[in-house]
Amino acid sequence: MSLSKNAEVVIKKRYLKKDSNGKIAETIEELFARVARSIARADVIFGSVAGVDKTEKKFLKMLSNMWFLPNSPTLMNAGRRLGQLAACFVLPIEDSMESIFETLKHTAMIHKSGGGTGFSFSRIRPAKDVVLSTAGVSSGPLSFMAVFDGATETVKQGGTRRGANMGVLRVDHPDIEAFIMSKNNHHQLNNFNISVALTDVFMDALENNTDYDLINPRTKKVSRRVSANKIFEAIVDSAWHTGEPGIIFIDNVNRNNPTPVLGDIEATNPCGEQPLLPYESCTLGSINLSKMITNNQLNTNRLKKTVFDAVHFLDNVIEVNKYPLDRIEKMTKKTRKIGLGVMGFADMLLQLGIAYDSDEAVSQAEKVMSLISKESKNASAALAKKRGNFPAYKKSVFDNSSTPYMRNATTTTIAPTGTISIIAGASGGIEPVFAVSHERHVLDGKSLFEMHPLFVKIAKKEKFYSNALASEIASIGSLQNIDKVPDHIKKLFRISHDISPDWHVKIQAAFQKYTDNAVSKTVNFPADASKEDVEKVYLLSHSHGCKGVTIYRYGSRERQVLNIGKEKDKLKKILPRPRPERTSGLTERISTGCGKLYVTVNYDEEGMCEVFAQMGKTGGCASSQIEASGRLISLALRSGVKVDAVVKQLIGIRCPHSTWQNGKQVLSCPDAIAQILNNITDTNFVEKNKSMMGVCPECSNVLSHEEGCIVCHSC
Repeated sequence: MSLSKNAEVVIKKRYLKKDSNGKIAETIEELFARVARSIARADVIFGSVAGVDKTEKKFLKMLSNMWFLPNSPTLMNAGRRLGQLAACFVLPIEDSMESIFETLKHTAMIHKSGGGTGFSFSRIRPAKDVVLSTAGVSSGPLSFMAVFDGATETVKQGGTRRGANMGVLRVDHPDIEAFIMSKNNHHQLNNFNISVALTDVFMDALENNTDYDLINPRTKKVSRRVSANKIFEAIVDSAWHTGEPGIIFIDNVNRNNPTPVLGDIEATNPCGEQPLLPYESCTLGSINLSKMITNNQLNTNRLKKTVFDAVHFLDNVIEVNKYPLDRIEKMTKKTRKIGLGVMGFADMLLQLGIAYDSDEAVSQAEKVMSLISKESKNASAALAKKRGNFPAYKKSVFDNSSTPYMRNATTTTIAPTGTISIIAGASGGIEPVFAVSHERHVLDGKSLFEMHPLFVKIAKKEKFYSNALASEIASIGSLQNIDKVPDHIKKLFRISHDISPDWHVKIQAAFQKYTDNAVSKTVNFPADASKEDVEKVYLLSHSHGCKGVTIYRYGSRERQVLNIGKEKDKLKKILPRPRPERTSGLTERISTGCGKLYVTVNYDEEGMCEVFAQMGKTGGCASSQIEASGRLISLALRSGVKVDAVVKQLIGIRCPHSTWQNGKQVLSCPDAIAQILNNITDTNFVEKNKSMMGVCPECSNVLSHEEGCIVCHSC
């Protein structure tokens, strides 16, 4: 087994079993053997005791060759005490406190076990609606999303998988405008992805430039009518700024619901590729298409065999999984949904000499996914003959003479492949190559540097590779403006941001055509893309039959998982907003060890914009230093730095001449400025964060964290 350095780092950090002291207790080979053995044992349940060893060897070969990998929870937990192997769940939320907080408890249990959760908040009555039991008013869905977000932050999934949620709201909910803008503040709902569920009624109103109804979910009556165009513009505007909300074409999702008798689908998992009924979970896995190429062509025999074995593997996972809730186990085994997808699609195209943004690539996507879809159904039917149909088969879409056997209500999903694609050394999912060379942020701020191995191989073969070229590519990311790279290589190695958004959608639609569930894919835009570009992609994805779409304009979030070339440095440039001709404000006086300090705080339309500080009669360096502090604070405020961030930096700074005013110690002039800023705003940083200040309350010297305690060495 050959693994990259990046793969080894990720596996050792996240997947290998560790002892009670945190030391690694298994090898990478033992990891795959553990997973194969654990999943193969499910065959015993169906009377195939003698065949378990054969199944284990089959699974181990598939994993070790990187032909197929299951989702991360299965790699982490198979054959271990926790045993929770599913990645994604959907939970119901009804319009009652009992339902909301029961679901909150279940969410915490799922996150603790390593799963992600999706919810529709569409059944919750809107903000300011009547609450009959208390004669009060409702706080609305967004307030409860904040509660779920806080709980997720607390659980943190034991440090191996971060808690993740999907929040969905129907476009006809009365609080839809507030929901659309809920993540415009980058510091809110950080544990949520959000998506708007667009209905056919809305899309028709949008096409005809008319209004549509917002419906109160409590009364089922029309709350008001709004312009579809205005709501759509708000979605586009927010997505252009932040990448969210995503959109789900919910009626298209339900047209493809395999078990409509069990209810409508209202939500998806956190990444959007898995629409699920309440209490369903889905087991995911991905075939590495880059390993399905031999002699420069698709090895269909290997692909068919891998599909058959992967369906067997995933159906076994449903049996051996230790579910976090009994209700989830019952519902999951009722429909037995699995999601077999792919990774390494872009790498496969490179090996075949096909450009990602081409009709040939679209045809290849349809060819590969149609084969996987057909063979996965054949494999599921073969299992059903031995093990029985999924229990909800009656009245499902399969309940007819043409498909008498089906083990799984769904068999295919295109899921994000994140860390498993690193392990497999493959491009992620069906995405294009992000960059020929890039820096990847993983695991608590660490970074890994990657260069595409196929490019290195081709460049060396064609004799244009050099260390200088490698450095140039690393600094830029794209090949398109590098003269030393031949044109035919530039055409082939077009990275994500070289590809027009239309082609992103065409590839997604090609895979969606043969995928039971949905497709997780991001349509990438350059930093200078317009809002009209985003709008076009949304409409194109709808017309092409996608079940949803997510866009990302480069640099529109403060931190992103992948950065390419020097563009990451360009995006860090900040332009402070100009100072208006006239401002309004106030001046406060405070005593310091250096004398009386006068601090003036002024405001513009966006909030606090400048701070002036001046000593009474003192001159010299003290006055100049205070003036400099005021100028820097003003620059920071007009550049988007929050007031509480300024307070946090200045509070507790100490000089030899501290003093007291109104019963409070003033440690220095910067500390005095921070106290005034704190007093005249709502930050209350000092009171809220005394424990974070690192200042002894007795002597004001720096505290130390030692032996599990906070210690002051000065007193």
